[in-house]
Amino acid sequence: MNTHSFCGTGVAIVTPFLENGDIDEQGLEKLIEHLINGKVDYLVVLGTTGENATLDKAEKQQVFSIVNQFNKKRIKLVAGIGGNNTRSILHDFASFDLTGYSAILSVSPYYNKPTQEGIYQHYKVLNEASPLPIIMYNVPGRTGMNVSAETTVRIARDCKNIIATKEASGNMEQIMQIIKDKPEGFEVISGDDGITLPLMACGAIGVISVVANAYPKEFSTMVSLCAHEKFAEARPIHEKMLPIIQSMFAEGSPSGVKYYLNKLGVIAETFRLPVVGVSEKHKEKIDQLMKSI
Repeated sequence: MNTHSFCGTGVAIVTPFLENGDIDEQGLEKLIEHLINGKVDYLVVLGTTGENATLDKAEKQQVFSIVNQFNKKRIKLVAGIGGNNTRSILHDFASFDLTGYSAILSVSPYYNKPTQEGIYQHYKVLNEASPLPIIMYNVPGRTGMNVSAETTVRIARDCKNIIATKEASGNMEQIMQIIKDKPEGFEVISGDDGITLPLMACGAIGVISVVANAYPKEFSTMVSLCAHEKFAEARPIHEKMLPIIQSMFAEGSPSGVKYYLNKLGVIAETFRLPVVGVSEKHKEKIDQLMKSI
């Protein structure tokens, strides 16, 4: 079994809001207890699922600090700090108080659509400036530009402070190529809940999950079984989770997962525009799914 620092189930946590749009600190505390009780391995704060694009800098610091306070050093924390302006990220590295955090998750630049060389140079600069180890993050469905296997491996070889990649390309062949060619000490983490089991069978060390916000115990159990190569035991949980995962993303994320969390009594179903809740028709489908499990 791999013993890398970020093995197992990480959760890209949602950010709860009050009805007036402010950060719901009590909701965050309740969510953190729900996740730690569900035996997840670490929390990723202010990733895409945390609606980080709609928070200003002071609010981001508020969330980073509150999560650290409520976590009480029980599990590892990862801070989501990325963007499409390399200089701005360097400023964030220098100015955020990341007390209690073990690593930074940094998404590849979006909107600019940089070349592979531009992506490499971006991460090279971050590697040299980051106060913490970096997990790079490839999510071409959101960024508009894939980080190729060749670029990922090049970054992994040249940038020793970049310790892993969260791969959400959905391209199994590409991800297997990275696993095959990566240097020792650099790891691959699944960025897609639905293909975590097959990716772990190929050598990924775990997942940074959305579905585990709602079902931490079930999903972390599956991931732990995979980590111990008990894939036959993990498969029934994987199959049970698949329709839930599909329903969470059918009308956008974090819209789906926040509806689940609201139904489970963890947090309120509140968002910041342009994110909105799922449709009434889709809520009916989710209600039926929740009854079935």
